[in-house]
Parts: sequence; structure tokens; C-alpha cells
Amino acid sequence: MAKAVSEIHPQEKLFYKIGEVCELTDTQPYVLRFWESEFPQLDPQKNRSGQRIYRRNDIELILNIKRLLYEQEFTIAGARRQLETEKDQVAAVPLPEKTGAGLKIFLQEFRSELKNLLKMLDRPIPRAPSEKK
Repeated sequence: MAKAVSEIHPQEKLFYKIGEVCELTDTQPYVLRFWESEFPQLDPQKNRSGQRIYRRNDIELILNIKRLLYEQEFTIAGARRQLETEKDQVAAVPLPEKTGAGLKIFLQEFRSELKNLLKMLDRPIPRAPSEKK
């Protein structure tokens, strides 16, 4: 059974591999890859080895797509239009300023993300055998 979005804690991990996302969303890898081709909003990053890495917002989008297709029985095209409509509605709503606890959580997530980026940058780049000195 898929976990609720609220059960996915962003402090646990910043990035999830496709297998972990499949477990969290109760989907199969081929379904996620197909949805990537059908929904331009779903575009996970890839790491250096070419593996898909998903963020929390990607997982939320996957759960939303799944809800539209399986629960509300939208067609692929209908679900795509619905996601665009929802995106336009969200863009029209001004976001409140982050203060207090909300700001603290935002800054903690930002700091954690920066630390992960630094770790990625500190790793040596693997070289092909012909490039070694």
C-alpha cells in the first residue's frame, strides 16, 4: 500500500531512487518511466551514473497523477490538463512569508541540501583508464 505524502519525511532523505519511490507510491518502475514521457511536469533529475533521483515534490506529483488516473479515472490527456489547471491555480495564490517555525524548517532543509551538494562536489570524478596519469 502506498504511504500518504505526510508519511514521507523530507528530513529523512533529499533524494530517492526509483525503487524507493515505487515502494512509497505503490507503483512499478515502468509506470513511472511511462508517466515521465506523458507528463512534462514529472522530470526527475539523474545522477552521474544516469539513475533517476526523485525529490519529495516529485513523489507528491506521482501520487497526484496516480490519484487522477486510478481514483478519479481521468484519461492521460485529461490528467495532464488537470495538472496544468492546478498549477495555474497554485501560481495565482500568493505564498505567505516564512516566519518563525516555518522559516526554521525551510532553512534546515536548505542547509541540508547545500551539505549534500558539497558532498557531491567533494567526491572525486572517476576517470577512464586511458585518462589516468
